[in-house]
Formats: sequence, C-alpha cells, structure tokens
Amino acid sequence: MQTFINITQTLSVIAIPSIIFFIVTYGIIKKVKIYEVFVEGAKEGFNVGVRIIPYLVAMLVAIGIFRASGAMDFLALIISPITNLIGMPAEALPMAIMRPLSGSGALGVMSETINTHGADSLIGRMVSVMMGSGETTFYVLAIYFGSVSITKTRHAVPAGIIADVAGIITLVWLVNLIFG
Repeated sequence: MQTFINITQTLSVIAIPSIIFFIVTYGIIKKVKIYEVFVEGAKEGFNVGVRIIPYLVAMLVAIGIFRASGAMDFLALIISPITNLIGMPAEALPMAIMRPLSGSGALGVMSETINTHGADSLIGRMVSVMMGSGETTFYVLAIYFGSVSITKTRHAVPAGIIADVAGIITLVWLVNLIFG
C-alpha cells in the first residue's frame, strides 16, 4: 500500500509540469509561435469572461435569494420523506440541493455540516462525497451557454438535473454501503 501511495504522490507532483512541457514541446515541433498563440487565447478568454458576467451575477443573486429566503430549507423539508427512503439523512439534503447550484455555496454548507456532525460521521462523509463527486450544473450551464449567448437550453437543464439525481442516489447508496 505504501508503494502505491508513493507512486501516486510522485505522479501528482510531476503531472502539471509534464503537461506544460509536452504542450510547449509539441508547439515547438509543429513550429507554432507559442507566446503569440497564448496571448491571443488569453485575449479571447477575457472577452468570454466579460460576456458571461451578467449570467453569473444573475445566477449568484438568485442563489443568494434562494438561501436567504428560507426556500432551500422549505424545499429540504418537502423532499425529506423521499430522501429518507433512499437512506439519505435530512442533514445532508441542503448539500444535495446546493451542490448543483454553486460550488462556493456548497463548500459553505459542507463546512457547516462537518463542523456540526464531524468529518468521520456518516453525514460528514456523505456531504464530502457530494462535494467531490457532484457538479455545479447550473453554474456550468450559465457559463457555457452565456459564453456563446445561447438563451434556449432545450434539454440541457433536464439532463443535468437527471444526472445530479442519479449521482446523488448512487453516492448515498455507496456511502451507506461502505460507511453505514
């Protein structure tokens, strides 16, 4: 086991420098003006950032209103009978609701839950797995669709919600199986 840990730590240290070295080397071999291409990409990235700011502000304000109004707690209360059926404690429900909305909001919920219940408790482990394996679906949709000015999301939102629910059900089952 110690050999595996040492190999993993070594790979972690050299992964990013190796990727950067590979990209630069590949660019040199292909005779790409690396610095100029990098600067052009940075300019484009800045323009995309400026275009998506309104979408981010709108989403962050909506999340703030959702939490401050008590709607999240009310939604958790309504959904708790269903989550109890799959073995999800009611204390983990705010994390399941917040994770698809906001990474920083989910981090706050996770910190609060771990401070209350402990990191090694079933609830602490469950919210930690949610944080590590969940996706900020609505944040990603706001960024991706906002960056290319798409206003009709079609099936992206329902598909994202279905994926989030499937992920939550799976992680609740696995955490209960392993730690429960």
